[in-house]
Amino acid sequence: MKNEQGIALVDRDEDGVDRAFREDVLAGLSQRQKAIPARWLYDDAGSQLFEDITDLEEYYPTRAETEILEARGQEFAKLIGPGRAVVEFGSGSSVKTPLLLNAIAPGAYVPLDISGDFLRQSAAALSEKFPGLNVYPVEADFMREVALPEEVLVMRKLGFFPGSTIGNMVARTAVDLLRSMRATLGAEEGETPQLLIGMDLVKDREVLEAAYDDSRGVTAQFNLNLARRINRELGGTIPVESLRHTTSWNDDFARIEMHLEATRDIAFKVAGRSFSMKRGETIHTENSHKFTRRSSNTLLLAGGWTPVERWTDEAGRFSLILAEATEKREAP
Repeated sequence: MKNEQGIALVDRDEDGVDRAFREDVLAGLSQRQKAIPARWLYDDAGSQLFEDITDLEEYYPTRAETEILEARGQEFAKLIGPGRAVVEFGSGSSVKTPLLLNAIAPGAYVPLDISGDFLRQSAAALSEKFPGLNVYPVEADFMREVALPEEVLVMRKLGFFPGSTIGNMVARTAVDLLRSMRATLGAEEGETPQLLIGMDLVKDREVLEAAYDDSRGVTAQFNLNLARRINRELGGTIPVESLRHTTSWNDDFARIEMHLEATRDIAFKVAGRSFSMKRGETIHTENSHKFTRRSSNTLLLAGGWTPVERWTDEAGRFSLILAEATEKREAP
């Protein structure tokens, strides 16, 4: 669905249900290993819970990325230059965004997010902080190519994808997203967009597992909120009290996995369809892949982006990478 400006919106049916959400949930619950894409964790409640997670002692990525953004502003300004339209994919509350905007003197800011109310609140707050900056919030599923507002089409663009959200995706999905970002930012229109992207780094297992299973149980509530959302939006009857949050490090895939595990045999309905889970069976809700320099380069290049510069925090826990759209080639 698109609005009068041609901007991609969330596609909802006559009852207001996000069609893509329903399709992904029904398809995921029908698999042998039940799995639902991590992007559906982020409704308004989930987005707020994630903001709470970023303040937790165990959750290092936000502090590490913020350290980079605070320390490297002059380098960003030199490599990016002023006047670009900053297009933030999955903007959330845009906590880190002001650090970037202060550094590079942008021409406009376009936050894209699937959580509409949260998006608009965050955009309004940022507009107050930067009264001279044009802000154009777009409620959209950024996993697909998005038609940007007409006001920014002729501007040079910088995609901003902080927080290592790219790590939530398996490689083929991540590559598809990077390619759609390239298209959204106008790489086919003769310009050379840039992308500033966060990627979390491989580190000790104990540090990683603690970051996704905090002592206060906030991450558990974030995970369980997905079941509550399914019940609320899709007429589900999932017994949330019979699910528990679990995490583990999968060394073969270099990723943390989050699951919802049934603590007893359960049966439930979603959108009129019946499902069941045996005790110990899980719904795989999130991956968080961790990267090395080599694996991050490989992923970006496969998605149509050439790394230009990279920065890490002082402890070497997290990386921010600046890349440019790679010119299409017909031969290797």
